[in-house]
Amino acid sequence: MTGPTPPTVPGRADRLFALTRHGALREVPVTDAPGTLLAADSWLVDDGRVRALDRHRSRFTATCTETAGVPVALLDTFWTAMAALLPRAAGHWFPRVELETVSPDASPDTVLPGGHRLLYRLRPAPARTTTARVWGLAVCDPRRTPRHKGPDLGALAEVRSRATAADADEALLVTADAVVLEAANSSLLWWEEDVLCHPPAELPVLPGVTASLLLDRAARTGVTVRPVRRRLSALAGREVWVVNALHGLRPVTAWTGGSLPAGDPLHAAAWQNWLDGQRTPLPA
Repeated sequence: MTGPTPPTVPGRADRLFALTRHGALREVPVTDAPGTLLAADSWLVDDGRVRALDRHRSRFTATCTETAGVPVALLDTFWTAMAALLPRAAGHWFPRVELETVSPDASPDTVLPGGHRLLYRLRPAPARTTTARVWGLAVCDPRRTPRHKGPDLGALAEVRSRATAADADEALLVTADAVVLEAANSSLLWWEEDVLCHPPAELPVLPGVTASLLLDRAARTGVTVRPVRRRLSALAGREVWVVNALHGLRPVTAWTGGSLPAGDPLHAAAWQNWLDGQRTPLPA
């Protein structure tokens, strides 16, 4: 089945495609009134290469089935059609897949069983950075569904806007008793001597795709990995990373708005180089 031709020119504006009842993706206006976002996932496509796309698929599928009961077969149809439209030519893109409730003005042929829409949004990649400044004022986690990506993106955007006003790239989220969780748009990893640490899985954290790649690599190469509960003060002077699909791995070079010292990024460059090597070409 043929579909719309994907754009290949870097810098082109967003485009939006909706899955129809016939199993094809049809382009719809980006200005379509959105429904309520139930699930979302995004990744970097860099000159036709992508990292861990299978893990993004698994996470998105799990969120859609667990939160909205979407059939796996329907999600497989959507993913196959979406993957065919990912841009293969030179350029830097940050596509996003979405599950939403249906808005009143949605085209009838894009309303799926259960009253949902599955969307593919092709977006130029935002500017990327190699280091991060993190807001030194920890924020109590505002999310309602922290283990699922999508429903809380609005609340996280508000947290990040406050961090930007404090001259920071990211904001740190903590539990009600001040245990560190992750950043607003990134997973959190840090080093304690030669041990790579992360928040325990029983804490309300999103399963980070990029973090999982790094932790898997650590386990394979003999680096000790340890889940630990820490408060922000325990990260003083340590090498701390914020990691996500867009930027990869960014060492924290400053904690803004406070006196917490940042540690030297002794490991970051080598691990980022490894991450860069994990991108593979999309199938022709």
